[in-house]
Amino acid sequence: MAVVLDLLNRDPRPNIGNPKAEAKPGGELRHPEKQKRAENPILRKPDWIRVKAPGSPKWAETQKIVKAEKLVTVCEEAGCPNIGECWEKKHATFMIMGDTCTRACAFCNVKTGVPEALDHEEPRKVAEAVAKLGLEHVVITSVDRDDLKDGGAEHFARVIRAIREASPTTTIEILTPDFLRKPGALEVVVAAKPDVFNHNLETVPGKYLTVRPGARYFHSLRLLQRVKELDPTIFTKSGIMAGLGEERNEVLQLMDDLRSAEVDFITIGQYLAPSRKHHAVIRFVTPDEFKSFETIAYVKGFLMVSATPLTRSSHHAGEDFAKLRAARAAKTGA
Repeated sequence: MAVVLDLLNRDPRPNIGNPKAEAKPGGELRHPEKQKRAENPILRKPDWIRVKAPGSPKWAETQKIVKAEKLVTVCEEAGCPNIGECWEKKHATFMIMGDTCTRACAFCNVKTGVPEALDHEEPRKVAEAVAKLGLEHVVITSVDRDDLKDGGAEHFARVIRAIREASPTTTIEILTPDFLRKPGALEVVVAAKPDVFNHNLETVPGKYLTVRPGARYFHSLRLLQRVKELDPTIFTKSGIMAGLGEERNEVLQLMDDLRSAEVDFITIGQYLAPSRKHHAVIRFVTPDEFKSFETIAYVKGFLMVSATPLTRSSHHAGEDFAKLRAARAAKTGA
């Protein structure tokens, strides 16, 4: 894990993973809103949180294609611990609409500030990268764009359509913002017919004020429910982080809430603080606890569950999508 973050710190972008650092010439602070926050202690990571450092030839090939197309990946921006494994397999999660978010969630390492204008060539660039990588399954996510009238919904739809044209056999998973106060935005995205619609709740409702202050728990829940109302054929997915101070019974209630919204797939992974200025890791949840969450989630009716310390929204997304389709087929008898 430490090696991955060190590699990101040497990235030419300003202050990657270090919001305390001074702005570099021509650069800017990555997290200006966190500068005056007290520093949290960093807990020693347990033995079960270990990842292989990136650097293989296949990893380098994926990186080359991403850089050549001048694309942004959440793998890099969020400091994902699984970047070495995923890029080795030519799996990448593309982050559209820039690298700057209009919100300032306490857990997130994506840069905060005023975003630049949309790149109208981005749908083509993403589609070309998907074709070059030969992806069977692709995940598209984005920063929050509260500055846009539709929150970037039409841009999402354009990216989906461009990928369908350039790589017709690729299945598409999207991980969207909440489109809060953007009437009609969700309908635009759903009409583009992604195969999987993912929107993360991130944490239990009692933690929203400190963890995800710009969002609303029940709005996010309703967003996921509305996707199923608009198009029942689209798989829905949501995820949370463990270790933010949530109680076990709160996680179980959240599972019930997601099932009430007919969500098919839940992911639960360990929260890892990007820096001392981000929300503290309250505790490291054990592998046995994650296994218990997995067992309970299946009992509650989810078609697919991924609950491990290193689970992330798009980790093993392609393999999981195949399992998701198989689970639906088995349930419906199709």
